[in-house]
Amino acid sequence: MSQIVLASTSPYRKSLLAKLGLPFQCANPDIDETPRPQESAVALVERLAREKAQALATRYPAHLIIGGDQVCVLDGVITGKPLIAEKAVQQLRQASGNRVTFYTGLALLNSASGALQSQVEPFDVHFRTLSEEEIAAYLAREQPWHCAGSFKSEGLGIALFDKLSGRDPNTLVGLPLIALCEMLRQEGVNALTLTGLG
Repeated sequence: MSQIVLASTSPYRKSLLAKLGLPFQCANPDIDETPRPQESAVALVERLAREKAQALATRYPAHLIIGGDQVCVLDGVITGKPLIAEKAVQQLRQASGNRVTFYTGLALLNSASGALQSQVEPFDVHFRTLSEEEIAAYLAREQPWHCAGSFKSEGLGIALFDKLSGRDPNTLVGLPLIALCEMLRQEGVNALTLTGLG
């Protein structure tokens, strides 16, 4: 019987995990997220997801610890959070008529047994061609300064897209729940029957 810990203080990941109806707590893993030289986007997010889960193992020694990390890749380059309006305009101009790929790393650590599962889920966002007026209006209304790629898909950002493609739409927001449910079942926890929880 295990308790679940989400190694994140992200309100987005917290709200996604809450959809499963499982009891859990959140904790800040507080790790260095600096990419390594020549590290690919896929390798980066999987490493960081694993490190976030492992960072809490001592504090939570008999738990299932979920780690997650995400990057946005546009034209082969990792695109971060814009933080300021000018950078957000630049990101959306570059994304206009283009495909942006999100790579979300997911890890589940059983801190009692040491078993660690991890994987990376890709998700593609195909932007329609945007006018300068649309970009300015969107940013003024939603102000996505702390969102990689300068949009919130769960909000008005959906109006920017031509199509979305991927296994799990939750991946885009930051936590691939289909993959997480698979990992939890490997640890004897079933979100539907609420079995395997302490």
